[in-house]
Amino acid sequence: MSQHDLGKCAVSALEQYFLDLDGEKPSAIYDMVIKSVEKPMLEVVLAKAGGNQTLAADMLGINRNTLRKKLTEYQLL
Repeated sequence: MSQHDLGKCAVSALEQYFLDLDGEKPSAIYDMVIKSVEKPMLEVVLAKAGGNQTLAADMLGINRNTLRKKLTEYQLL
């Protein structure tokens, strides 16, 4: 799956979100999207890294401390 495919998934999901609102006012869309993709992304990358947090942080392009903070936030430790 390419970045373009991920973008298509995001567009499709957001279009459906707006349809499902049925006239309600949207709110906190940014946080909603980030939280819905960040946890599964962390789970997959950590698994691909064999549980090695340093390698996972490298793969994600983030600091290991940032990764640990996110893993704690999502109760993945």
